[in-house]
Amino acid sequence: MQLSKTEEELMNHLWKLEKAFMKDLLEAYPEPKPANTTIATLLKRMTDKGFVTYTKFGNSRQYYPLVNKKDYFSKHVNGLIKNFFNNSSSQFASFFTKETDLSKSELEALRSIIDNEIKNK
Repeated sequence: MQLSKTEEELMNHLWKLEKAFMKDLLEAYPEPKPANTTIATLLKRMTDKGFVTYTKFGNSRQYYPLVNKKDYFSKHVNGLIKNFFNNSSSQFASFFTKETDLSKSELEALRSIIDNEIKNK
């Protein structure tokens, strides 16, 4: 299951806040802020999809994520590799390093990460 772009934006605020009431989520948005009803609708959809749940405090709900950010984006990246790069991580890495205009220092940092992973395997 996947989140829409607007749901992902809201989820990013929730991941950052960890737990939040509706007013906290609205405050996290820059101007112009979305309507309360928009946030309520998104939260309902995200709850139905199993990404978010809440604890009731009287008439208020404190929302929190059921999925952590790293797991969510890891699943997306793996899906991207599967669907667009024939399930080949090396094709993805080649595309990523050639097409994203990385600086020499960023490429060296990537090499260091890869070298460390090779040592750990």
